[in-house]
Amino acid sequence: MRLPGPENAAESIRLVCLDVDGTLVGHSGQPTNGVWAAASRARAAGIHLSICTARIAIGGAWDWAVRLDPDGWQLFQTGASIVHTGNRSTRSTALPSAAVASCMKAATSNGWTLEIYSDFDYTVDGDGPEAVDHAALLGVPFERRTFSSLRGKAVRVQFIVGEHDVDAAISAAPDGCTASAATSPLMPGLHFVSITDDTVSKASGIRALATLLGLTINQVMMVGDGQNDVSALRAAGFPVAMGNAHPDAIAVARTVVADVEADGVAEALDLAIATNR
Repeated sequence: MRLPGPENAAESIRLVCLDVDGTLVGHSGQPTNGVWAAASRARAAGIHLSICTARIAIGGAWDWAVRLDPDGWQLFQTGASIVHTGNRSTRSTALPSAAVASCMKAATSNGWTLEIYSDFDYTVDGDGPEAVDHAALLGVPFERRTFSSLRGKAVRVQFIVGEHDVDAAISAAPDGCTASAATSPLMPGLHFVSITDDTVSKASGIRALATLLGLTINQVMMVGDGQNDVSALRAAGFPVAMGNAHPDAIAVARTVVADVEADGVAEALDLAIATNR
């Protein structure tokens, strides 16, 4: 479905923010050659490219961010961790220790897998199959570690839960924190519920990226597929939903491109390029 597109906009698109799971990557677990070719065309047109994901800046997500822009700002961990690929400097928002402790208690009480994240490190004190599979999805070796061994300040915690526990996990967000749920085509049936400080989100993250680059929000395209992308899609000047997107994401999109398995991101990038001609 194509709605009135950004090619009719007054301002050209200078930044494209890309969700990862279900947007940049599908069931193969890797961006396609078609996506990388479109990314090269976008960079040649002077467009900044940034990941906009709940993932941490390690493994596959970091490699893709560097390939998108080897010397630019990238948005990780639902906006709690903004990282420069060139010098690895960060603009991060830490979680209060009391909030981390509250999430640890909720995970223990409910039997949920819990992961605690800093900018470049994460710990999981369990070896269930969902923890092992998630390490593989991130593209890093699995290692069970105590939470106290985390290197750096905690910026996010994450519950990995089944469908029936999503609402309870979201409700477990402590005061002063916000929760968002995401899924991955590589781990069907499981949900990743991220807890961050309530001042950060994908929406606040893309606004911060625009400011760092000296752009207006009207010059930003956001491409996503999940419910956790809705706030960022609303915030962006040009919201684009994937063909496989959740209905809530499609409802706020200006344009709907092909699904992830048909290189919808490449289509979105070419739309962005068209605004610069």
